[in-house]
Amino acid sequence: MPLLVFHGLFGMLDNWGSFGKEMGELFPVHLIDLRNHGKSFHSSEMSHDDLAQDILHYMEFHNLSQANLLGHSLGGKAVMQFALTYPSKVHQLIVVDISPKSYPPHHQGILKALQSVDFNTVTSRQEAEDVLSHYIPEKSVIQFLTKSLYWTDDKKLAWRFNLDTLAAKYHEFVSNAVKFGVFNGKTLFIAGAKSQYILPQDEYQIKQQFPNSSIVTVKNAGHWVQAENPKDFSEAVRNFLSEDEA
Repeated sequence: MPLLVFHGLFGMLDNWGSFGKEMGELFPVHLIDLRNHGKSFHSSEMSHDDLAQDILHYMEFHNLSQANLLGHSLGGKAVMQFALTYPSKVHQLIVVDISPKSYPPHHQGILKALQSVDFNTVTSRQEAEDVLSHYIPEKSVIQFLTKSLYWTDDKKLAWRFNLDTLAAKYHEFVSNAVKFGVFNGKTLFIAGAKSQYILPQDEYQIKQQFPNSSIVTVKNAGHWVQAENPKDFSEAVRNFLSEDEA
């Protein structure tokens, strides 16, 4: 059974390279850029429904009648919405450090930082990092964001993600909950022990929409669970997916 992997906000499939390689020894793994990210198409639309439709189109294009899906953060909301809308297409679901609920806006500082990088004057990665550091204290966050820098054909730096749409539609995909529905398939929620994205009080809503779900907490990890504790994260995924074959 193939595993389709979707990154989070401002990310791209490259963030999941090591994990994909490791899991690829066990089953086919597809690392996929969400719309408005990485090398995927840019669009002015960015709702959970839009992302779910993209997954459907991807599976249809690759003739996949069913798959295991894994999504982190925004990618987690995308795979949840997909599973609720097209349950027969999902064999098992893995949601990483996000719940179905709505979240208050909390990326304003990052959006402002990104919008402050003027590529008419910024001509190196270091200069871009310097601008971001005025707004973002965490070096790890800056390094994560600058992974999406690339050189355009006219020798200018640019963001791979579509910053205009991500800023304009931010409330649509962060402040909205996943639409209500029920997915009865086997589901694993993976939380970072040092993250606040999945709280104890979220368990009721998770169980309402994903009754056949369990929650595993990965120690020594914040929101970027797979990067901060890759060993325990991979083990949790492997154990979950292999239970089905036992």
